Amino acid sequence: MNALTLPDIAAQASRQALPLDWVGMCGIALPVLFDGQRLSAKVDAGVSLDDGEARGIHMSRLYLALEMLERKNLSPALLRRVLQNFLETHEELSHNAYLKIHTELLLKRPALVSPLAGWKTYPVSIEASLKKAMFHVELKIDVAYSSTCPCSAALSRQLIQQQFVDDFANKSLQHADVLAWLGSTKGIVATPHSQRSNAQLQLRLDGRLDELPLIDAINDAEAALGTAVQTAVKRADEQAFALANGQNLMFCEDAARRLNLALKRSAGINAFHVRVVHAESLHAHDAVAESRWNWEAA
Repeated sequence: MNALTLPDIAAQASRQALPLDWVGMCGIALPVLFDGQRLSAKVDAGVSLDDGEARGIHMSRLYLALEMLERKNLSPALLRRVLQNFLETHEELSHNAYLKIHTELLLKRPALVSPLAGWKTYPVSIEASLKKAMFHVELKIDVAYSSTCPCSAALSRQLIQQQFVDDFANKSLQHADVLAWLGSTKGIVATPHSQRSNAQLQLRLDGRLDELPLIDAINDAEAALGTAVQTAVKRADEQAFALANGQNLMFCEDAARRLNLALKRSAGINAFHVRVVHAESLHAHDAVAESRWNWEAA
């Protein structure tokens, strides 16, 4: 008995001849390697369908090409090879190839003072494309930090001054009395509001880089912001964090400017778009600032 030939519907001619910009799959579960870590990822893979007469693409070929991401460390060169494979397996059908990888990078961070350390996750997206033989790579990284409002801090200091005047009016000042007052609830009659904040970094990379500068970009951003959120802490760490916030007052505008200056100094970044969000504890809305460099020209 002769084996039947399986039908290839995708190879049939389209009933409506029309090219398509993007055809593929989204949300493919896949383990990827980065810096020795095996990360759980969701991948979007696709190509353009430039032959308007073709019914469809070969999605299984895209899926099989993604196996390369399981075996080798993520790098611009690896991303380019995957995209080239997309096009080689769709010769005469497609001219452009696209790849997005959504994952979370897990980094161990030390406490500020004590010997403790803990793990933090950083949501990351890597987008790569090969369009008309031009290779592009972008990173999207979210970095959490703490921000204390300068205006609220100034208003709090004024209230503390007023309380001091009320409590010590017409009294001779004694060192011990002032010290005791500063350590009491009266001494801290008001506190400035602070909030967990988020920096969203979108970076266009030089495609000739040997490695993806994920960790460097995170470290540069956290150093510029100065008050990255913590993991495991003891009381000494919490006190050091309170001191850091008190000495690091910033509006969302300040944070955006700091990141702009820091990222301009980072090697391998050709353009960026920064968006900072301060989730206000005073208001029911967020304070937001954005900054771009070479973004429109890239």
